[in-house]
Amino acid sequence: MAERVKVWFDPEADFLEVIFSDALGYMRETENDAVMERVDLDGNLLGFSILAISQLAKSKPLMAELLSGRGSVA
Repeated sequence: MAERVKVWFDPEADFLEVIFSDALGYMRETENDAVMERVDLDGNLLGFSILAISQLAKSKPLMAELLSGRGSVA
């Protein structure tokens, strides 16, 4: 089964967003300050965004752990 993924880059804002689902959700922080994850009310991963993408070090990959289903942050 094929699934659609939306990728959007705004060079002016230096912002990359990847969306797996258009379902209602909200953004929450991850352990990496540059990465936010988009989740639904049950904590299921809907997508993620990366801020200041042009500032990332070219010599090593960006590492972030997206934890789908870990529940809402109070």
